Amino acid sequence: MTDSIRVLLVDDHPLVIDGIQARLENEGGIEVVGQAGNGLEAIEQVQNLKPDVVLMDVSMPIMNGLEATRELRTRSPETRVLILSMHDNREYMVQLIQSGARGYILKDVSAAEMVKAIETVCQGGTYFSASASQTLFSHFTAPETAAVEEAGGELTPREIMVLRQLAEGHNNKEIARALSISVRTVETHRQNIKSKLNIHTAAGLVRYALEHNLVQ
Repeated sequence: MTDSIRVLLVDDHPLVIDGIQARLENEGGIEVVGQAGNGLEAIEQVQNLKPDVVLMDVSMPIMNGLEATRELRTRSPETRVLILSMHDNREYMVQLIQSGARGYILKDVSAAEMVKAIETVCQGGTYFSASASQTLFSHFTAPETAAVEEAGGELTPREIMVLRQLAEGHNNKEIARALSISVRTVETHRQNIKSKLNIHTAAGLVRYALEHNLVQ
């Protein structure tokens, strides 16, 4: 199918790769064009196969997923990297996102969610599974909160979470799902954020989040 999303699977466990491939092929709309057992093989395969999305494990021999993601960001910036991991460590996630990963999902997600994540990052968006998103956005350091307060925003931790999600390009429904709140609550937070910061455009909110290091 010409409209299928071309995916490269990268994991050092053959049984894991075979299982993921079977799940994706059953969903349709996805074409698994190759496999790799480590980051170095992944880079070579990307050069040869030109996949749309690389579904990348993190812990691998020779070259891990973090190093491979950094390399691909330079060598093949048009290829989207989606991390598929067993770990939900926040610092690990931050490093991967800073290295160029467009999403992070845990290996226990359903096949349908895996496909949705692949489709989202292929279209230029970002995607975090609910548990990964909760881990990533629910912990804030004092300097981060202070930076917002010093700017006169006085945002609450929850509003900071919503602002980050907005800056990442997520819509109200996606934010509600990621933070386990209602869409109406998200809308209320958005209005409060705009009012407190006196910023009334989406572009302005993204610029504010970037200026205050709330997103990469």
